[in-house]
Amino acid sequence: MRWKDTLKDYRHYLKIERGLSINSIDSYSSDIKKLIHFLETNSIDSKPENINKDIIQQFIYSAAKEINARSQARLISGLRNFFDYLIFEEYRDNNPTDLLESPKIGRKLPDTLSEKDIDNIIAQIDLSKPEGERNRAMIEIMYSCGLRVSEMIGLKISDLFFEESFIRVLGKGNKQRFVPINAYTLKIISIYMDLIRVKIKVQKGFEDTLF
Repeated sequence: MRWKDTLKDYRHYLKIERGLSINSIDSYSSDIKKLIHFLETNSIDSKPENINKDIIQQFIYSAAKEINARSQARLISGLRNFFDYLIFEEYRDNNPTDLLESPKIGRKLPDTLSEKDIDNIIAQIDLSKPEGERNRAMIEIMYSCGLRVSEMIGLKISDLFFEESFIRVLGKGNKQRFVPINAYTLKIISIYMDLIRVKIKVQKGFEDTLF
């Protein structure tokens, strides 16, 4: 496998299967491009299907000289996603980043968004496109139910209880909780499911995934 061909296929996967924006795709791709540049600069002949943890560690160590801890963590996360994709496509049977530890990052209290902020964000969504209805549903359910991004992404169709007006959420430590959901947000989700979700070609094993 050639790196550039694999990267091209990965970008296609992120666009078609994951439905990511071009900015997100470019961000994920930049991590792989940095790795490719490192390999070429150091004349390391290693392919996507056989590159090992030691080489990845060398790359991270080299990159760490020029970026902060937060950027290092994001870089490792981007590489991990790429190799997960290769495993999914059966090009590899392991992820060389699995045993890598992300650098410790100082934590601060998150900024909060006001109702006006949320309204402004939703107003920017182009509802004439299929991904617009999806994005609106994602934002509405996160805001109205107080979900983390990871919790929203992990939602399944079977976690929605329309008649009872609540959803089942799998949070940190695999702890379940039941969260009330208002009628308006349920309506937005129903529109997404009835008009958009039913038309999406879902891969085997992801039939119950909401987003």
